Amino acid sequence: MRWLLVLPILNAVTVYYSEAVTYVFRDTGGLGRKFDGIGGLSGGGATSKLLANYPEEQRNQILDFLFKPNFGASLQILKVEIGGDAQSTDGTEASHMHNSWDENYQRGYEWWLMVEAKKRNPDIKLYGLPWGFPGWIAAAPQDPYVDPQQTATYIVKWVQGAKMHYNLTIDFLGIWNEKPYNDTYIKTLRKTLDANNLRNVRIIAADDNENGWAIAEDVLKDSDLAAAVDYIGAHYPGTVTSLKALETEKQLWSSEDYSTFNNETGGGCWARILNQNYVNGGMTSTISWNLIASYYEGLPWYRAGLMTAAEPWSGNYAVDSPIWVTAHTTQFTDIGWYYLRHGYGVGHLEHGGSYVSLITLDKKEFTIVIETMSHDHSECVRPPLQPYNVSASQTVTIQLEGSVEAITEFEVWYTKLSFDPEVKDVIFQKRQPLKVTNSQATLSVGVDEVWTLTTVKTGNKGSYPPPPKPKAFPLPYHDDFEGYEVSMEPHNLAQQLGSFEVVAEDNNKFLRQMVLTQPLMWCRNSAEHMLNKSFNIIGDYSWENVSIRVDVRLSPVNGTKGVFLGARVNQGGCVSYDTTGVFFFVFPDDNFYILSQDLMRSQVVSTGPINCRKGWNTFELRLWSTGMFGFVNGQEVMAARAPSLSSSGFLALGTDTYGLADFDNLLLKKSPIL
Repeated sequence: MRWLLVLPILNAVTVYYSEAVTYVFRDTGGLGRKFDGIGGLSGGGATSKLLANYPEEQRNQILDFLFKPNFGASLQILKVEIGGDAQSTDGTEASHMHNSWDENYQRGYEWWLMVEAKKRNPDIKLYGLPWGFPGWIAAAPQDPYVDPQQTATYIVKWVQGAKMHYNLTIDFLGIWNEKPYNDTYIKTLRKTLDANNLRNVRIIAADDNENGWAIAEDVLKDSDLAAAVDYIGAHYPGTVTSLKALETEKQLWSSEDYSTFNNETGGGCWARILNQNYVNGGMTSTISWNLIASYYEGLPWYRAGLMTAAEPWSGNYAVDSPIWVTAHTTQFTDIGWYYLRHGYGVGHLEHGGSYVSLITLDKKEFTIVIETMSHDHSECVRPPLQPYNVSASQTVTIQLEGSVEAITEFEVWYTKLSFDPEVKDVIFQKRQPLKVTNSQATLSVGVDEVWTLTTVKTGNKGSYPPPPKPKAFPLPYHDDFEGYEVSMEPHNLAQQLGSFEVVAEDNNKFLRQMVLTQPLMWCRNSAEHMLNKSFNIIGDYSWENVSIRVDVRLSPVNGTKGVFLGARVNQGGCVSYDTTGVFFFVFPDDNFYILSQDLMRSQVVSTGPINCRKGWNTFELRLWSTGMFGFVNGQEVMAARAPSLSSSGFLALGTDTYGLADFDNLLLKKSPIL
């Protein structure tokens, strides 16, 4: 029998007195869909960049708030980017295969993050999805489906590397984030997984946002595709699905959602999404982009995470309301529980808001989650399409029937988001148990609240002492790269284009830019502009009078022809092609420099000769007030008036084109008065 989503006007409503409305919770007559879990997404891209560099004490605390069961968010799924050397929102993540002849599973920080999540919760599910691909896959047409077998093998190697090097079992794989899917590739990926004894890795498709559930039509028409696709996942579905998607009888996921600033507004948005994705759309899993806002302020979508950790130099972090809104569901359910049916434990409250209820298959544990988020106070980035006009308190009477009618008491957890700076929020507060008499319980529910009523007794609001106070990025800042393992990327350099990793040679460690050809880009604008540059930022976007100095060596084989230092750099992300600032480009082999007001060198200020030696050279860019100065091996070669359009911004370094280049002894400091 086909499972069909019904969105009834609550048909089991009785008005008590003038206000009370009764809602029936019944497990007889069948259950709803199986619950697949709540998750967070690290990647898309480089959103966890700064987390790995936190002091150990604070880093462990943050990871506990995210993953430790019955402590904080208690996440049940961790989704990560399969790095492809391509910009994918807030930076690039390194591929495990920069080139077809190259394979390395020490790069990046997603491996580390998955290991830490599994340490805290061995049952957490792991989900990998590519945003971009290295250029050798098919750079010229920007199409990873030119050779479906080659791309499938590339992805399967990542799955195998996770197991071989970290003993991580990948549970789910996606296709290509928010890009057109390819039926042949999906089938090829399934066959390649099966041929490598990875039959338990499930495929989620198509991870699309513009076309949402469109793949459902192809699944219904193509039995081979239907066999290959295990779950249908859409991005930012606005809490609704399609009849075609429901007709497939597959589990439906909001495989990326939220994207909202993580204050009370974000918490309210997230609360509504977590309930209404199932109430309105029958979606059994919701995954937040992003997991944790651990990237520089000034980059796109700052603080659009479940919590914030963007100061490894201070150890400061913020546990925000979305963490505790998540806990209202995750601490009192588990993957494999079942929703009750619509109208009998799932639906909209008559006066606004929504409720869901979940039960274990053995009927031993039962949880109800109620949210009453108001329209005015909880604007999501992509708001649900259903009305949510909660404007007044309401009285809810719960009528238990079937196996749950024997319940005599509920544990109660409560959150109230005030949206008023003068009124303190109440966050994930344990209240007195709610007595159930004659299978009924009555609850007064206000506006902008989340309630969990549950038989589960293990809920807990974890806490640690307050983190250190925030402070500015430290200057002077020096990095000789000796403290890293080979293949790691430096902690505080946030790569926006290209991929940088630590290399060892002759008892010296240094930083090398590794990308040789244009990756397959995820960012539409970046793909159109074909940037062909590498680009790293560091520091504080409010910096004005600062300098950057570094030793540089070009590679004689597969090397770039030029490098640059940047200051007052205004942005990164998908719009890196339009980045402005002060850029000091140096071409050592040809002995000249170019000073430009933008990364693309379309606004050249001056050019001039320099005198470089073979091998390592030292380049420096200083800014002071309205002046900018360039140095090569300690000799001033450039002095000019700083452009008015660049008043402050990050420091930066990179290469003029893709190709190998080495950097060492990075020094950032306040500029001396010249």
